[in-house]
Amino acid sequence: MIYLKLLLTFFKIGAFTIGGGYAMLPFIEQEVTKNAWVSEAELIDFVAVSESTPGPFAINIATFIGMRTAGILGAICTTLGVVLPSFIIIIIVACFLKKFQESKAVKGALSGLKPAVPGLIAAAIIAVAGAVLAPDGFSLDLFKSAAFYCSLVIFGVAAVLCFKKVHPIWIVSLSAVLGIACGYIF
Repeated sequence: MIYLKLLLTFFKIGAFTIGGGYAMLPFIEQEVTKNAWVSEAELIDFVAVSESTPGPFAINIATFIGMRTAGILGAICTTLGVVLPSFIIIIIVACFLKKFQESKAVKGALSGLKPAVPGLIAAAIIAVAGAVLAPDGFSLDLFKSAAFYCSLVIFGVAAVLCFKKVHPIWIVSLSAVLGIACGYIF
């Protein structure tokens, strides 16, 4: 039964998320915590590992959650669940491409969805930042923590490097090295 629930949950996540893996994060967080499949701390770890491993973020995080929840078969179910909606939609679009290109309804829907994507990504960033920087809730003691300032410095360095168009591999690698260094120093 868990396998079907994993498949259907991640199918729903894949079907109703526009904008890619990071836009899925609020939905994933809601579903996995509601079902108690993984803890918030584990989800944060899965986000970090999913960003660092090759392949699409959404597939990586779905696979990790499925594996943690129900082993290899769980990983297969979550991966299929998150991929199938896109696959089905692409097949439908390919069959009716000409009609979709000319449809005012499709153009209008896509135009309306565009602003929602950055909002979903921002919500994911805020949720992850809150869980990482203030796992026990926000208090002024947060500003006394070395981890807060290390995270702020790493974020700042990553942001500057992004604006300078440094390749993401270098940014992720440098962030990992800085995080390890901060972990040993503090």
